This record gives sequence, C-alpha cells and structure tokens, in this order.
Amino acid sequence: MEHWIAKFRNAAKGLPAGMLGQSSFAVHLAVSLAVVVLAILLECQIWQWCVLLLCMALVLSLELMNSAVESLAKGLCKEHNEHVGRSLDIASGAVLIASIFAAIVGLIVFAQQYSVQFW
Repeated sequence: MEHWIAKFRNAAKGLPAGMLGQSSFAVHLAVSLAVVVLAILLECQIWQWCVLLLCMALVLSLELMNSAVESLAKGLCKEHNEHVGRSLDIASGAVLIASIFAAIVGLIVFAQQYSVQFW
C-alpha cells in the first residue's frame, strides 16, 4: 500500500511542477473554466458533461506531457540538437491537435444544447 501512496504523492508533486510557469497550461486551464461555466449556464446533460470533461482532461494532460518533454530535453541537452527540437515540436503538435478537436467538440455540444434550450 505504501508503494501506491508514494506513487500518488509523486504524481501530486508533478502537477504544480508541470503547471507553474507554463503560459500554455494557464490558457488551457482558463478555457476549461470557461467551458465549465458555459456548461452550467446552458444546463448541459450528463453525457455532454462527460464529453466536455474528457476533452478538457485530454488537453490538460497532453499539456503536462509537453511540459515533461520540455523539462527532460532541457536536462539532457544544453546545446541545440535537431532531434530534441523535433521531439519538442511533435509534443507541441499533439497538444495543438487535441486543442483543435476539443474546441470543435465543445462548439458542437454547446450549439446543440443552445438550440435545444432556446429554440
């Protein structure tokens, strides 16, 4: 049991390490909070909440992974390295793709809920 407690403790330490000083994470977190407020105002159904929360979790998790890759790259390679740079770009691209599709999903959910509620 102590092994699992240590794992959760380490994961909890990783959250602020991945969030603090990361402007992209702050933007994604602010957008996530706006999504929550809008979902409350539009009285989204439970399945819509599940979809929105999954999208938010995906984007925020990928942003943390991107921060982990950046931190690892800085620790391993001080000078410019083409492969490290490509890895950083790929990790950022993963966040971009998830963000774009999460925005599309959010727009679909909110447009559908808005039309149900107000038309």
